[in-house]
Amino acid sequence: MNTSDATATTLRRRFRLPDPPEREPDDMTSFDILAITGNAYLLKEHLGNPRTTLVAGEHYICLAPVAELLGDMSGLRYPDLLVAFDVNPEAYRLSNAYVISEQGKPPDFVMEIASPSTGRIDVVEKRDDYAELGIGEYWRFDETGESHGARLAGDRLAGGGYVAIEIEDIADGVLQGYSAALGLYLRWERGELRFFDPETGRSLATLADERERADAAEARVRELEAHLRELGTPGSA
Repeated sequence: MNTSDATATTLRRRFRLPDPPEREPDDMTSFDILAITGNAYLLKEHLGNPRTTLVAGEHYICLAPVAELLGDMSGLRYPDLLVAFDVNPEAYRLSNAYVISEQGKPPDFVMEIASPSTGRIDVVEKRDDYAELGIGEYWRFDETGESHGARLAGDRLAGGGYVAIEIEDIADGVLQGYSAALGLYLRWERGELRFFDPETGRSLATLADERERADAAEARVRELEAHLRELGTPGSA
């Protein structure tokens, strides 16, 4: 067996964590905020480098792949959104988890989307746990502000603990905070999560934005074709 075959065999035999438990019925807001809008996909596309940048979520984070964990998984967390740079996304897939000892570093960014059943856990318990794991930034998004007590909040790791990131009310109730980990502004805007690029001053477009732009472009083409037909321009058919 050559070295590459041995490595492949080792990867296949590695300890693989189970999937997290099914969500509570009221805990589906992360799907609405991250999946339906395309936010997670658009963030992944923006950050680039898919071989070394991981954008994922809803899988466990643990310090090491210890088999004894199967006896009690209650202390492990599985954030709605996780971002890690300079890591091995394939190892994440094979382990079915973010194993810090395997990746060589904690994630750079995690986010929890609020739901009535997880509100207090997100604000208190997970904040302590993520700080202990050494995760650089921990963000919380709450569509209504009723579960977390704040619509948008973030913490940055400093001196072994979290320090609150400044959140600004920039206009018409739009809240904004800067993620140094992502190099982006996070916004709460009319109950939606948006990511803004400070270099371009534009948001990462959601799927709805892209559909609207495509529809507008198509409408302009139809208007131009109709105008050309009116003028009797050759080749306008």
